[in-house]
Amino acid sequence: MAKRLSVVLSQGQSNNPAKRQLEEDILTGLLIENGIDVTVVSNLYDLKPNGTGILALQGIDNDMVVLSWMYARAAHWLLDRNLVHGKVADTLLVTEEDDSDEQDDLEQKDNDKDRVIGDRNIPNRSIYCLDLRVSDKASDFVGEVKRIANEATTQVVDLMSWVGGSPSDDRLDRFKSPTNDTALGPKPEAKPNGEPVRIEEQAGRRWYPVIDFGRCTNCMECIDFCLFGVYGVDGADTILVEQPDNCRKGCPACSRVCPENAIIFPQHKTPAIAGANTGTDSLKIDLSKLFGAPDGKASASEIATLERDEQLVLVGREAVGMTPSRRSKLSDERDELDNLIDELDELHL
Repeated sequence: MAKRLSVVLSQGQSNNPAKRQLEEDILTGLLIENGIDVTVVSNLYDLKPNGTGILALQGIDNDMVVLSWMYARAAHWLLDRNLVHGKVADTLLVTEEDDSDEQDDLEQKDNDKDRVIGDRNIPNRSIYCLDLRVSDKASDFVGEVKRIANEATTQVVDLMSWVGGSPSDDRLDRFKSPTNDTALGPKPEAKPNGEPVRIEEQAGRRWYPVIDFGRCTNCMECIDFCLFGVYGVDGADTILVEQPDNCRKGCPACSRVCPENAIIFPQHKTPAIAGANTGTDSLKIDLSKLFGAPDGKASASEIATLERDEQLVLVGREAVGMTPSRRSKLSDERDELDNLIDELDELHL
């Protein structure tokens, strides 16, 4: 078996011409490199858990580079959720939000806490996640992939041979659906040398939480707070996103109540919620005029309760978190907060 590197390019949700051109330019630059296998899939976040895209990713055993239009932390734990496991590998091409020491600070702070990842048996392979929003130059991404390829040492199984051939019995067992215990969708067809493997899968836009088990302490705050049946527990009583499609589109409330900032919504406009490598206190703003908080700070739990109550009302259920008058006042004030957050996003703070 040769030492090779697998590169997965996750296409953006939109058909923005600039994004598509960047994707194609990166592919062109990578395909002329030796020792690199390239696979193209639809947006990772939208892929069906039992579809050909996820099946193909699960079939990659070697070191992997994933290029997507989301924060690296979000991409890594999204893969983990879909049984694509590996060690977080550092890259030199990062966003300003990810280029910080806050993740190290988080790991050093409260290091007496037990994180879920401590009970994980992680495969000895590296997963590098690159955010395509970092640069508009394809050469930057091609150069970083080449650098990673030079340092990668893991012996691999060629994805092309798996896609075009017959997987072993033990591998088939890994690709059983957790709900119906049957083999997943058809294997994608192999492409000739010099072309990427393109996984053609129709993927509609989805909205659901992704758990960062490197931060999660299994406190169960999310399952207690969410009233839509999104969360559950596995056989070891570890929290999981059991019914992702029960999540209400656009609602990130559970992320706000998580004490470890371990819940990610990759498509949210707020970096801390979307998976930026920041802590919960990374952006401090005096919002007392908006919320009247006695300590001069807005309450994340109040915002979260409002968001959840709004969704309960939309599905014909009774709001449970606060009085109607407080809910009405906070809803009006939240519109002003949304405008403020939009302005901050435009400043790229």
